Amino acid sequence: MRKREVLTPMPKTKFIKIECPDCGNEQVTFSHASIVVKCNICGRELVRPTGGKAKILTEKIKEV
Repeated sequence: MRKREVLTPMPKTKFIKIECPDCGNEQVTFSHASIVVKCNICGRELVRPTGGKAKILTEKIKEV
């Protein structure tokens, strides 16, 4: 009896590291954020929710 290979789908969501353009602070956030993400240091809005994949308003450094 042969075993079946089970294909597991890869998740479409990721954690991403972003940098604040005002103060240079680096933060980790979720790619499908459901709330507004602000910089922990200066309070600038970095990520805005859209009902699906979040709109990133700053430079993305890398996927974590």
